[in-house]
Amino acid sequence: MTRYIFITGGVVSSLGKGLASAALGALLQARGFSVRLRKLDPYLNVDPGTMSPYQHGEVYVTDDGAETDLDLGHYERFTGVPATRGDNITTGRIYQDIIARERRGDYLGGTVQVIPHVTDAIKDFVLSGNDGVDFVLCEIGGTVGDIEGLPFFEAIRQLGNELERGQTCFIHLTLLPYIPSAGEMKTKPTQHSVKELRSIGIQPDILMCRADRPIPKDERRKIALFCNVRESAVIQAMDVDTIYDVPHAYHTEGLDREVLSVFGIKGSVEPNLAKWNTITHNIREPEGDVTIAIVGKYTGLKDAYKSLNESLVHGGIANKVRVNIKWLESEIFETEDTAYYLEDVNGILVPGGFGERGSEGKIAAAEFARTRAVPYFGICFGMQMAVIESLRNVGGLAGASSTEFGPTNEPVVGIMTEWMQQNELVTRAANGDLGGTMRLGAYDATLKEGSRIADIYGSTRISERHRHRYEVNTAYRQQIEATGMIISGMSPDGLLPETVEIPTHPWFIGVQYHPELKSKPFAPHPLFRSFIEAAVAQSRLV
Repeated sequence: MTRYIFITGGVVSSLGKGLASAALGALLQARGFSVRLRKLDPYLNVDPGTMSPYQHGEVYVTDDGAETDLDLGHYERFTGVPATRGDNITTGRIYQDIIARERRGDYLGGTVQVIPHVTDAIKDFVLSGNDGVDFVLCEIGGTVGDIEGLPFFEAIRQLGNELERGQTCFIHLTLLPYIPSAGEMKTKPTQHSVKELRSIGIQPDILMCRADRPIPKDERRKIALFCNVRESAVIQAMDVDTIYDVPHAYHTEGLDREVLSVFGIKGSVEPNLAKWNTITHNIREPEGDVTIAIVGKYTGLKDAYKSLNESLVHGGIANKVRVNIKWLESEIFETEDTAYYLEDVNGILVPGGFGERGSEGKIAAAEFARTRAVPYFGICFGMQMAVIESLRNVGGLAGASSTEFGPTNEPVVGIMTEWMQQNELVTRAANGDLGGTMRLGAYDATLKEGSRIADIYGSTRISERHRHRYEVNTAYRQQIEATGMIISGMSPDGLLPETVEIPTHPWFIGVQYHPELKSKPFAPHPLFRSFIEAAVAQSRLV
């Protein structure tokens, strides 16, 4: 029998429901159970693909090409279970499907309403595809009381009644603020949040209380009394120095034991947390440190590069070093001296992005890395800017540019209008819709025998996740390779460049895909492992 755990939030947003869900999933896995994690997002966008990173943070892409919430990245990194299109749903996608059915006449003239049609669609999403899974963890985005979230709360309330007794568990994550002037931790926000949840028919089984200091026993007893939960079900969720210690911290507080108690499961083996202990040990007791500059366009919001940040940490874990990240807005290099900001770093990473803003700064960062022999990692847009830089400054092609920035006589990078997906031709209109029209999801690539990147992977055949609509123009291949940069990876049909590198450089690699989406703390991506290894070598030369 599949059991369902619903994780909701209250008081304020950004308390870490996604991380809590991922950590609980990891704990249940460590006890021998199978898990699946899902995210229900109340916003009206069909998916986050067209949302600004400053609005939503990173867009996490799955193997099957879904653009999803960044919390799915936490789920994958902590449990190793690949996320799919069926693990993230939004209000927009639900309404899109319902309206399409209404237009077809599927409702046979009936009035279409939030209850039962929208709530039934939500319940169908939650319950589908879970055969053989022990626990399904469903995180509800937003906070209780948000008007857009009401259909989701109503749907899980109904599931609490419709599923068998002992088949559901409701966890509510809240905040316990400390008021310095009063010298007290306040429980009232949590009480009000639970009151709001109970007013719509949901009684939480477990409360996870975020706090910046230990919760006094009297406050725990008070929360339990006024929120109608057992005292043991008031779980302290304090800040920790690394997110990879969260599973251990929650186990120490008894979260997984309390969840199993809600389901009446007794006699479960204690979780094996050895791999998590090894990870946190390597983070807390590094044998050295390196500094990596991320030259990006959205550095004002670190969540825009969540997977990237974590992948660098994973590379550090693999090399037993601490990775210090220097966040740099690429636009500063368009007016200021590049060396001033980059001369003290051991590696430069230029990530993906969209649009012309900041592109010249990324090109300047690539030039600095190339000419100063600093390890360079260009991802997606970062690869394209490295190719343009090489042609401009080494190949003598001063007008080298991208059609993304407007009309150009030297379209070194151009928009794709068709490509192969497995054995089918995919076509897109250059002026068509933006949502869901990129080259999305997992695609194979063939790496050049003997290339550095093939050596790093230990294979000439790879599969990586993509999210882009512009591509390096193969018509310029001869001119590119005349600069000393080689195209070392291609799509299997030989039409789309996937990787570039400079063989004479200590470490200079660009990839069109997003390797950060497949890195995990206990299985660091080989490119990040190698990049940090090169940064360590560079640090010893300084």
